[in-house]
Formats: sequence, C-alpha cells, structure tokens
Amino acid sequence: MGARGRLPAAAGGVALLCVLDSQGSSPGRQGFKMAVTADMLVGSIGGGIMEHKFVELARTLLVTPEAKPVLRHQIHRKEAPADRSGLICSGEQWVLIFPLRAADLETLERMVHALRTHAGGQLQLSAGRGLELHPTTSVADFHFTTSGAQWEYAERLGFRDHAILVGAGHVGLALSRVLATLNFELTVLDDRPGLNTQLQNPFAHHKRTISYERLAQEIPEGSEQYVVLMTFGYRTDLIALRQLLQRRVRYVGVMGSAAKIQELLTTLRAEGVPENVLARVHAPIGLPIHSRTPEEIAISIAAELIQERNRPLG
Repeated sequence: MGARGRLPAAAGGVALLCVLDSQGSSPGRQGFKMAVTADMLVGSIGGGIMEHKFVELARTLLVTPEAKPVLRHQIHRKEAPADRSGLICSGEQWVLIFPLRAADLETLERMVHALRTHAGGQLQLSAGRGLELHPTTSVADFHFTTSGAQWEYAERLGFRDHAILVGAGHVGLALSRVLATLNFELTVLDDRPGLNTQLQNPFAHHKRTISYERLAQEIPEGSEQYVVLMTFGYRTDLIALRQLLQRRVRYVGVMGSAAKIQELLTTLRAEGVPENVLARVHAPIGLPIHSRTPEEIAISIAAELIQERNRPLG
C-alpha cells in the first residue's frame, strides 16, 4: 500500500494466481493466492515445480497485450489420461491465472478497505464478468463451478474464525504474534489498564480493558469463536471461566499447571457445574510438547487451536 493507502502500480502489470478448487493431496489448497510481476512474487499457490510452471506462464501472459485469464485443471497422478501436472501426490486442482488490468484497480482498492475495516464482502472471479466485489452473502467460504469455457469462483473476504485472548500478558503477546499468521481475527482483553504487554501488542485487531465479571458480554457465540483464558492468576481465571461455561462457542481453553486446573475444576464441581459442561473446557490448554517459554507455550496453544479448527464438526 502507498503512503495515502492506495495500491501502487507495478511496472509491467500484475497477474493473480489462485487455486479455485482442490481435492485430495495437493500442494496448495482452495483459496491459496499469489501475485506475480516481472520481478516479484508475493504469496504462494503451494510451491514446488507446479508453482514454478504457473509463475513462468503468468509472466508470459503479462507481456501479451490483452491476455485473457487461463484456467488449468491439474491432476497429480501419472496414470491420469489428461491434465497431468507431472506431480504424483494423487490430488487435483483448478488453478487460475488472472492478469489484472487498470480497470480492476478500483475493485482492489475497495477490497483492501473492506479487509482493513473488517467490513467483509465476497470476492468473485468469473469468465464473463472478471473481478468483482459483492456484499457478504450467506454462501460458504468458497464456491467454484465450471462448465466448458464458463467458470465462476466466489470467496468470502475477511476472517471466518475469531480468537479471543482473555489475558494480555507475555504469553498473550507471544500467542498474538503466532495467531496473526494463522488467519484468525484477534481480540485481546484484560482487566488491567495500561498493561505494557497489551499496549505493545501490534498483532491484535481489537484490544479492550474490561471487567472479567462482565466477560460474557464480550464473547460472541458461534462455531467460529475460540476463547483462550490466560489471566493474571487463579482467582481471575475462575471468575472468567464462570462467565463462559454457558456460552456456545467452538473452543474454550484455560492455561495453567495441572494442579491449578484441578483446583479450578474442583471448585466448579462444588458449585454444581455439570460434568458435561466441564468436559467442553480444554485444560490445561496446549498440545503436550514440554513447552516452557512464552513463545513455546504460544506454539503449543496455536497448534491445539489449529487441531480444533480442522476437526470436522458434527
């Protein structure tokens, strides 16, 4: 982005590479994107020899006046009768090369604004209409159809999943850094005004100072909500967890030692909280990788969130 928030022009033009669909074992999943210019690459559609071939083809199109989009079906099996990619990983993909034109700049600017303001929207690419931005609709995260020379692709802009960190200490800062790379909208909450690790956190999209007694009001419900409790101590963890036990979210986890977690659960059982409710709480949080430093703990928690996000619902 330029100093005034506008997209800079690239000498020689820009081509968008996008994986419109993928099945099985493929080097890039649906929605992977890459921008290609004559001398720069940003993003990835999966890497390896396949990406290299598409980059070279894209650069060929960039020097071709009025080049049209190119959609290629790639089958990663050597016995495939057609559309063989040269890979043998057994999956399939549809990969698009879309040369961007000056007429697309306004749409791209509106997409950047929608992403920066969390307004959402829907990216649409098609053989007939090119690049478009539409208001958010009820469609799934991705939609792709193809028939002969006609094809359409739609993708929801913005974040689907929302991570809420309750506690903005050193582990919260380290976890924010990791989650910022994992496509989570990120909110960090704490009850301590002026906390240095909260003020120094450049990764969170939203930062607020709240009272943990009113935490439930800060937590949206839904299958895209992931809540991580890592407050200052046992007392505040207990206050916060009481607020969340009846909230319908995808994930609630509590950081702490095994002894602290046992004491926490014992207290809640004595208060009459049913076992099926307590069973929904991930505690102690994080995959068991013997983590010690804030950065290692953050990796273990992020890995557990990824594991939960990739687990099929139902």
